[in-house]
Amino acid sequence: MLLQIRHCTEKSNVDDSLLIIDPTRIRHVIVKSGKLSLISGYIDPKSHLNLDYPYHLVKKCIVAEKFEIGSKVEMSDAGFMFAELDPAKYGHYGKYDYTQNLQNMINAVKKIRDTKAISKNN
Repeated sequence: MLLQIRHCTEKSNVDDSLLIIDPTRIRHVIVKSGKLSLISGYIDPKSHLNLDYPYHLVKKCIVAEKFEIGSKVEMSDAGFMFAELDPAKYGHYGKYDYTQNLQNMINAVKKIRDTKAISKNN
């Protein structure tokens, strides 16, 4: 089964027009059987809201009841309910080195894993 990573926001962060109120309160999630199964930290505005780095701009998000594992995702007759980001919410954050940022995240995860392995063996 292919699980797709999606941009997601909570229902409380969406107005009546289905616009996202605070774009810094968006996370990456994986949905399984209509519920959140994995949730990341909040997005980095420098990569997701940055007009100077247009490759990964958030344009729309699925909507979850809450950011909790097992929380239901809002659905419409056509599938997922989407909230959109008002273009005025984007900004200029300058050049962004996505490759270096990804390498930093990989290194941080390795460090956490190594620390846990050392602690487990002691």
